[in-house]
Amino acid sequence: MSVQTKTFKHGVPWEESFGYSQGYLVGNTLYISGQLSHDDAGNFVGEGDFETQVRATFKNIDKVLQKFGATKENIVDDTVLVVNLREHWDAVQRLHLEYFGQHHPASTTIGISALALPEQLVEIRVIARLDLNQ
Repeated sequence: MSVQTKTFKHGVPWEESFGYSQGYLVGNTLYISGQLSHDDAGNFVGEGDFETQVRATFKNIDKVLQKFGATKENIVDDTVLVVNLREHWDAVQRLHLEYFGQHHPASTTIGISALALPEQLVEIRVIARLDLNQ
């Protein structure tokens, strides 16, 4: 028995240069690559502004979810990577709760020294299930 797969790309340059998809659906499980703060043209958004970066990152997650007919309520797990976590801890907690509301997926937050782009302060990856009863 084979499992159906489907992928999605935002169309930003680094997808081809790095060789990955933003979303990869395997059966009913959607794996969303680490999202960051960029606009539709691939321009970085929110340099030096942690809150703007987190909000834009969640918007990019929503765009990938939408392409597969899902919403944030389908997310079962997320991993949040934060540069200078101690400095941004209160903000990341508040923004995470604001985004998810009453939906509480499994979650891991990791403080790191750097991300792919020098101005990048946050990256978030998620796993979603499309077969959840909502």
